[in-house]
Amino acid sequence: MRVTLLLSVLVVVLLWAGSDWWRRRERREWRRPLRVALVLVEREPVPAPVTTELTRRARELESRLREQLLKYGERQPHPFEIVVQGPVPATTAPPHLTEQSFTALLRHSYARWRWTSDVDERARVATRGFDSRIYLVLHPVSDAEPAGVEGESEDGGRVGIAQADIASDMVDFALFVAAHELFHTLGALDHYDEKGQAQYPSGFAVPEQKPLYPQPAAELMARNIPLSPTSARPPDSLNELWIGPETAREIGWLR
Repeated sequence: MRVTLLLSVLVVVLLWAGSDWWRRRERREWRRPLRVALVLVEREPVPAPVTTELTRRARELESRLREQLLKYGERQPHPFEIVVQGPVPATTAPPHLTEQSFTALLRHSYARWRWTSDVDERARVATRGFDSRIYLVLHPVSDAEPAGVEGESEDGGRVGIAQADIASDMVDFALFVAAHELFHTLGALDHYDEKGQAQYPSGFAVPEQKPLYPQPAAELMARNIPLSPTSARPPDSLNELWIGPETAREIGWLR
């Protein structure tokens, strides 16, 4: 009976793992719009007009990503359906991975699951209804500290966390960062070096442009707009978001 029970548990786990693997792979076929939960999380209170604008501009992010998809001849005219949920307050910061050992990864996965589960419950996020869940953790901009962003996502997984200092003029940039983490969950890789500079040619919006600098837009997985071999700036608008051929290939838009 013990062996039968253990084998039954093993079969259930294998069936679940196989089903989950298939569903993740199916996302990259782009036969339907992918449903994405964009969960707004407030580490400190954020002015209501800012969160309202984030919700409104999420529709523009959908449109911009659709424009980029159509460059590659895909027939799916609506690649994403972004559902904004929240804002919901969080008294603790999302966990951050500081080591790469197996046990550290396990501890981090468990801590992240607990953190996201708490947010999901209070924001009423139906986790089974989405292909990816992106948690945008917001901090009001402080005059005492420079604005910053950071993120961490499951490579090819379902969960991404982006943290951003936010003000009324930074809404589009915060959505850009959220989209960067979303694409990590679909298998896209970073295209910038250890100094944060875009890698050539994969991190350039228009690598064939002559002269090469300044670039007209920011390749999503490179994050910044290259202005010269040693300088760059973050995008000001979603109109400066660009999906280059390498990123398109990584997520299945280009074959």
